[in-house]
Amino acid sequence: MVKKIVKNKKLENGTEDPKRIYLDNAATTALSPKVFEAMKPYLQNLCGNASSMHSEGMQAKQALEEARARIAQKINANPTRLFFTSGGTESNNWALKGFALANKDRGNHIIVSSIEHDSVLEPAAWLAKQGFKVSYLKVDSNGFVDLQDLQNQIVEKTLLVSVIHANNEIGTIQDIEKIAAICHSRNVFFHTDACQSFMKCRIDVEKQGIDMLTINGHKIYGPKGIGALYVKQGIKIVPLLHGGGHELGLRSGTENVPSIAGFAEATEIITEKDVERMQKLRDYMIDRISNEIRETILNGPVNNRLCNNVNIIFKRIEGESILLRLNALGIAVSTGSACSSHSLKPSHVLLAIGVKPELAHGSIRFSLGIETTKEDIDYTVDCVKKVVADLREMTPIREGEL
Repeated sequence: MVKKIVKNKKLENGTEDPKRIYLDNAATTALSPKVFEAMKPYLQNLCGNASSMHSEGMQAKQALEEARARIAQKINANPTRLFFTSGGTESNNWALKGFALANKDRGNHIIVSSIEHDSVLEPAAWLAKQGFKVSYLKVDSNGFVDLQDLQNQIVEKTLLVSVIHANNEIGTIQDIEKIAAICHSRNVFFHTDACQSFMKCRIDVEKQGIDMLTINGHKIYGPKGIGALYVKQGIKIVPLLHGGGHELGLRSGTENVPSIAGFAEATEIITEKDVERMQKLRDYMIDRISNEIRETILNGPVNNRLCNNVNIIFKRIEGESILLRLNALGIAVSTGSACSSHSLKPSHVLLAIGVKPELAHGSIRFSLGIETTKEDIDYTVDCVKKVVADLREMTPIREGEL
């Protein structure tokens, strides 16, 4: 029988409050207390608008620019080329739509990978309706972009290639330096969505040849609703939002100074030691599940994988059933991308890497955090073993039929 881990805390009815094991950090992370402390002054006393010319406004402006410089330093970018947005979705939309519309005199062709986040795929589909041509890159069974396919897809009218740095579902880390080099050799610009990889992987926009980069705060223990788009000097891009001319006239809207200050502080939370520790726990979890539970498949690569990502197919079971049972046992996981998990359709990422639809529905994503412990992993795997065994007792599908 699985032993339940509990906190030393009593509820109002006198019972113990069961500990929640949170393994959905790819969806969002908890706000760090250090980040909250950094935000508090701008939520309470330092209330100025960064566009105002009085003392309060100047204080807000100073905080804004200091945060911009701190974040830009993490990606080796010129701070004046980092523009704050409401998050990764807005940044990705802006990168594709803003660039395509600004450069339509040069061409009408956009290339994206088949395993992009919906906030890239949907803008690409929108551009297709506006008369642009969109091509989709093939990936192999581990989710790596086919570089020869990229070479073949680029044509004279290709404007932009967008490839996610680290996939949000299966954790595949692309060689964006090689991808960018191919693009630049053909006079094509390169954008990458780095929301999952930021502060977990090395990012250097200069060395890696990144022309536009999307990042956000809530994947790194910062606040939700804040992100940024890096746009290399000289790149033409038009605004999505028009109004007061904030962010050098490219992104109107009063800057969210509390969240921007929190975003900057969040870049200090995840350390190299945290990344190494999460990677060891990730490998430990994969080994336990693979060796102790029959009929499982690891989605994504063993190497070049996000340090905190474990995505497993459990054959003959619906992932949603596993999720709900684990939730009842105090464990939070995902059936895939939290942004699209309400859809009844199988994951487009899993389909792209060749997983059959009937198997794709049985996937669970465990995404570790900096506070995840070996005890958490052991408890989770023990629970998964019991849940999987119970659910398989109920299914009419026999072993080996999928």
